[in-house]
Amino acid sequence: MILALDQGTTSSRAIIFDAQGQPIASAQEEFAQIYPQSGWVEHNPQAIWESQLATAKAAIAKVAATKAAFSAADIKAIGITNQRETTVVWEAATGEPIYNAIVWQDRRTASICEKMKADGFEDYVRQTTGLVIDAYFSATKLAWILDSVPNARARAEAGELRFGTVDTWLIWKLTGGQVFATDASNASRTMLFDISRGAWDEKLLAYFAIPPAILPDVLASNSFYGSTLPELFGAAIPIAGVAGDQQAALFGQRCLQVGSAKNTYGTGCFMLMNIGQKPTFSKNGLLTTIAWQLGDETTYALEGSVFVAGAAIQWLRDEAKMLDNAAQSEELAMSVADNGGVYLVPAFTGLGAPYWDMYARGAIFGLSRGSSKAHIVRAALESLAYQTRDVLGLMQAEAATPLQVLRVDGGASANNFLMQFQADMLQTPVQRPTITETTALGAACLAGLTIGLWSLAELQNQWQEERLFLPQMIAEKSEKHYSRWQKAVQRARNWAEDL
Repeated sequence: MILALDQGTTSSRAIIFDAQGQPIASAQEEFAQIYPQSGWVEHNPQAIWESQLATAKAAIAKVAATKAAFSAADIKAIGITNQRETTVVWEAATGEPIYNAIVWQDRRTASICEKMKADGFEDYVRQTTGLVIDAYFSATKLAWILDSVPNARARAEAGELRFGTVDTWLIWKLTGGQVFATDASNASRTMLFDISRGAWDEKLLAYFAIPPAILPDVLASNSFYGSTLPELFGAAIPIAGVAGDQQAALFGQRCLQVGSAKNTYGTGCFMLMNIGQKPTFSKNGLLTTIAWQLGDETTYALEGSVFVAGAAIQWLRDEAKMLDNAAQSEELAMSVADNGGVYLVPAFTGLGAPYWDMYARGAIFGLSRGSSKAHIVRAALESLAYQTRDVLGLMQAEAATPLQVLRVDGGASANNFLMQFQADMLQTPVQRPTITETTALGAACLAGLTIGLWSLAELQNQWQEERLFLPQMIAEKSEKHYSRWQKAVQRARNWAEDL
């Protein structure tokens, strides 16, 4: 069996997979989101660790309850996948964080990004890291912590502090501080890593005055990352696979061929396309990222990021009080014939590709006296499909290849209304697998690959389709909807620029 730890933005999950790659037990636990100021988003790193440990133990307990001869030693490896870019800094001696984790959604470092652009770094960052200069990535978050926490920079220079994305934090905790490492896919999300050379970039470290000693070792995604402390689970289990959540989903969807693509509908929405062993750098706001590194071979992907996807449904549920639960959104959306002319732009934390507008904010357009809650809920769901089309149009142009099919996963991919509307907006088939928890599955696949449980060919053959959504809307109507969406986006842009 393989234990996958899936540490997400709003919850931690653990899923145990059997030798056929089928999930046999899982557990999930939400943890608190912290909003100290407008645009700031933090997590308590200890809450991340404790919730992840609790879910792992709970999943193991579920298997133990059904299999008499089971012990933790039957779990042959752990795979880790994680929310990316989220930044943790802790003391090397004690493992105590010096500040809350600054989450990928956090916008506090927008001004640092503006200065970096003014200093002429845009082309360098794109050609070196594959990224655009944005508060989304780890570099400015780390710089902010070093500048804002008393004595942090001096302590970092003295070698007393450790920086990591969430995978590194979990590896550190699981191994009792014995292993300080990340994988290439997570390193490529920091805005500090040269993705062509596969090394931390000296020029960017110097710009942010980040001492190299604070940075983790970068390993292949299918490496041994040490073993867990025996007292955690009752056995020392090797950590054998690590990848950032979206890259893990690409691997879990078996997008192993150049030109294959997936979209994950989670808190954010992320589309990745495998572009092979040579990075190509976008001129239009897409990201070039390391998909995974297997041994010495690095595979790259083009990525488009939508910041708010499932989070828009959470907003309808938690803040707007329009839903009792997320599943209700499908029923409400289908209770009306169409969106009634209502368009919702969920730019709560700015807009990602292709706009990269840190100052855009959420807005609802087209309201009339006849607009109902159902129209607004439907508009929110439709916004996920529009944003995906925004990204896909760009991706097909950059990769110079049309997409034949889109593989989908993540929580909102269970919404049949959304998946059908997605196929209609793309005028492309949408394929949903039997296992939609492909983020955890990808981590498990990497770990299983490392220990020799599966070959790449065997992994490719394991993928199964649950449902295929074919376009039903005529292209002319689809284009009309999309042009109205683009009009709404333009009116939501640059809203917070003067605040």
